[in-house]
Amino acid sequence: MIFAVLKFLFWIFLFVVFYTYIGYGIVLYTMVKIKHLFKKEKATHYEDGELPEVTLLIAAYNEEDVVDEKMNNCITLLYPQSKLHIVWVTDGSNDRTNEFLGKWPQAKVIFTPERKGKTAALNHAMQVINTPITIFTDANTMLNYDAVRVMVDALKDEKVGCIAGEKRIVQKLKDNASGSGEGLYWKYESMLKSLDSLLFSACGAAGELFAIRTELYQPMPEKTLLDDFMLSMRIVMKGYRIVYTPNAYATENSSASMKEEEKRKIRIAAGGIDAVWKLRPLLNPFRYGIFTFQYISHRVLRWTLTPFFLFLLLPINLALLFDEECQLFYAVIFLFQIIFYALSALGYLMQKLQLKNKIVFVPYYFVFMNLNVIKGISYLYKQRNNKNGGAWEKAKRAS
Repeated sequence: MIFAVLKFLFWIFLFVVFYTYIGYGIVLYTMVKIKHLFKKEKATHYEDGELPEVTLLIAAYNEEDVVDEKMNNCITLLYPQSKLHIVWVTDGSNDRTNEFLGKWPQAKVIFTPERKGKTAALNHAMQVINTPITIFTDANTMLNYDAVRVMVDALKDEKVGCIAGEKRIVQKLKDNASGSGEGLYWKYESMLKSLDSLLFSACGAAGELFAIRTELYQPMPEKTLLDDFMLSMRIVMKGYRIVYTPNAYATENSSASMKEEEKRKIRIAAGGIDAVWKLRPLLNPFRYGIFTFQYISHRVLRWTLTPFFLFLLLPINLALLFDEECQLFYAVIFLFQIIFYALSALGYLMQKLQLKNKIVFVPYYFVFMNLNVIKGISYLYKQRNNKNGGAWEKAKRAS
């Protein structure tokens, strides 16, 4: 009886893990192909004379090292300068960020002396923004030349409320585990986001670059950990779509080390778990239809069940080896798991020794990413009891 239960759990867990990381991509690709046999969407764009005013909003904390580079990037973007407003909200910065910004007449600075976190900073800044479109971007990310124009054109469709730009990780010659793993992860994520958008709607936007109709902004609780995701998904709850535009992208360096990347991943995981609870109305397919399927498949499983199922597969598989009726299949799968975790452990060791090998960095990053989802539960509990829970600790980036 016990082996029958273990076999049942094994197959359920294996299916969920496979579906989350591979199967959904296959199903999504197939559904998009079928949809496009019957319906092809037309691209929208504004004529040059009717372009709306846009605010480029940058929330910053102690970013003196990148102020000049970011401003040079902003003022050279393909968009009429008279219609592009650059606003920085510097949340409790105590370095020379404000001093450096003072040298740029194109920048409007909103300074909040008390550090309350990015979400509080955005809530404060959005009170004074009156352009019809707001584009959010980070201080340490650089935008491609026509990013603003691409995103604005996509918002001409009245059914679209948010535009998700693409995040690109700059690959270094001496790439570390963080760079290899994060770069590959974001390439795969970009593919899924593109397919999600083509099917119906992307499942959230990344804070490095996204745009919204300003009127749709809804103030968020200051302790919100994943402000970009919460903000964009609330727009979906209002009946709008999120369109993914890979031709508008932000580039940034990978995290300086896996320790720095761990800070980021744990916070994202905690924010994701928190968001799943706060956005639970989206789990109702009778109200949100196909989007509920997309949301559960792409986001909810990754932040809830799948990491636990992944790590439970190994001990369950081991127990099944003692079943007298054990099939060769279970032994082969167990061997594959051992090899996978061995490669992951080797990747961990090599990054400690600062040795480069992308073959082992990828499985290491995959295990690392799922472990941090579990760690995110503890982080979320601590942050909810932290008075300054909205303040974020920046992950250092490779230079």
